[in-house]
Amino acid sequence: MKKVFIYIALTALFIVGVAFFFNNFKSSKNNSNQVNPSLPQIKVGSTNISVELAMTQEARLKGLSGRESLDTNSGMLFTFDNTNTVRSFWMKGMKFPLDFIWIKDGKVVQIDKNIPVPPAGTEDSKLTIYASQTPVDYVLEVNAGFSDKNNIKIGDTVDLSKALQ
Repeated sequence: MKKVFIYIALTALFIVGVAFFFNNFKSSKNNSNQVNPSLPQIKVGSTNISVELAMTQEARLKGLSGRESLDTNSGMLFTFDNTNTVRSFWMKGMKFPLDFIWIKDGKVVQIDKNIPVPPAGTEDSKLTIYASQTPVDYVLEVNAGFSDKNNIKIGDTVDLSKALQ
């Protein structure tokens, strides 16, 4: 009888342990919409976004090319010294689709949604160029569908104060 009780107790502990593990795993998956506190933060409309900064010409040229993915509530913020210039981007070396959010004077002025990955082997001269319609200060690249999912629209306020301190 004592052996049966020990067996039942050990089985119960095992089940509780497995349930605890899966509950924590599920919680960490549900937190994937949270911003990454180790990265600078911006706010577009009411949406907080963790950003990697592309502040140098080298960083802007590399961008997100070669990367496999981008976390859910994160993006890459491209900054420019000269803000009186129309900006253009391409998807060279990209492995996942993007939304481009074009920013001028703290406002979203243009959104290009669901920019596709170019077919493998596309020559540089054949890559589609995506350009701002007017001069911009910043460009934010986020996962495709992010703008719609977070109801980001033209005219939304962009708070960059925490990212560009």
